[in-house]
Amino acid sequence: MSLTDKAIEQIRELIRTGALPPGSKLPPEPDLAAQLGLSRNLAREAVKALAVARVLEVRRGDGTYVTSLQPRLLLEGLGGAVELLQGDAVALQDLMEVRRLLEPMATALAATRISDAQLAEVKRHLDAMREARDDVEQLNAHDAAFHRAVVSATGNESLLTLLEGISGRTLRARIWRGLVDDKAAGRTLAEHEAIFNALSTRDAALSQAAALLHVSNTEQWLREHLRSGESLSVAGAERS
Repeated sequence: MSLTDKAIEQIRELIRTGALPPGSKLPPEPDLAAQLGLSRNLAREAVKALAVARVLEVRRGDGTYVTSLQPRLLLEGLGGAVELLQGDAVALQDLMEVRRLLEPMATALAATRISDAQLAEVKRHLDAMREARDDVEQLNAHDAAFHRAVVSATGNESLLTLLEGISGRTLRARIWRGLVDDKAAGRTLAEHEAIFNALSTRDAALSQAAALLHVSNTEQWLREHLRSGESLSVAGAERS
């Protein structure tokens, strides 16, 4: 470990042990450095690194605080990392495989927990996808919101953050652009309808099967297009 890594680990240990709980303010830099037996420069670099990781928050003129340490905050960097992998065909296929492993189980769990209001939210985005027809931007936005609403119904914030991160907005946009170009958007919309219908019955097994079919078909489509080297345009398809 480098000296900076050791400094980071020391601050993490203070957080893990509760010496610096969520929301607490760190000592001033000179005091923190002395407490940890570090130079001020090392302490400063460690704080910067932990701020990038959303573990610490530097408030100008006020000091440095431990964040809430909530899963959504700590895991939000995953989405940014996924965006950097868009040119790596192997990595994209690996990410789709992870989605195939997680999303059907999440959908099954959602079926056992989803409320009427949450089901209505899923339907709202399904209806919007129907109305969008070949509007890739709208399809992309409401597709993401549809799946977010489904996984949100599990009540598991960590699972939601992980699935949103690995899906990636650019990858989702590339897939919808390609599906519209291939005239396959109708089939994909029907798969979303099957997921909604299964959730409506609160049938976990049926919901899992519907989600597995949807993700598997998407994964297969992506593999074929990556293999053929076809261009999957993202122009104008970024989710706002």
